[in-house]
Amino acid sequence: MARRPRIFINGTAQHVVQRGNNRVDIFRATADYELFLRALADAASRFRVAIHAYVLMTNHFHLLVSPAAAGSIACAMQAVGRRYVPYFNEKYQRTGGLFEGRYRSTIVGDERYLMTCMRYIELNPVRAGLVARPETYRWSSYPTHAMAAPSGILAPHDVYLRLGSSGIDRCRSWRGFCAQGVSDAELHEVRANLSRHVIGV
Repeated sequence: MARRPRIFINGTAQHVVQRGNNRVDIFRATADYELFLRALADAASRFRVAIHAYVLMTNHFHLLVSPAAAGSIACAMQAVGRRYVPYFNEKYQRTGGLFEGRYRSTIVGDERYLMTCMRYIELNPVRAGLVARPETYRWSSYPTHAMAAPSGILAPHDVYLRLGSSGIDRCRSWRGFCAQGVSDAELHEVRANLSRHVIGV
């Protein structure tokens, strides 16, 4: 089956998902998460991909990103894989591919849906039962958006920056927004979009 072409719309964010092959764990230890984030930060800087939100789960990850040019996300994801997969395979004495084919991505077409995706991404550990409160999960952007935790990887989206005139105000607004949770309709919307795999670059 031919690969579907990837779409690029200048200035438009994308929701990116990558899973472990056969849903195997792609992170097993603190060092794995840390190395992956370093690789992601380096690749995003090199290929001009702004990372607005992220979460690293045990067997997959979500990103909300804006590429500066066509091909930026693909190049960044390839760079991350070339650095992370050999590390993981050597550490855990395995061979072969780690990820389930190409990453999936969907265009985030409006501000409402961007906020929905951000909240969906950052509340993923709570929905999965890994933590009771999102601020206690180390491997997501929620502590930065909601608690002003330092981050060397995030580029705040304009929609987030408009939540308040100061960092304190924005954090308060984001905590309140996330406290509402993700509705069943929003869950269906995000998952349906990902299953349709309206892919970007």
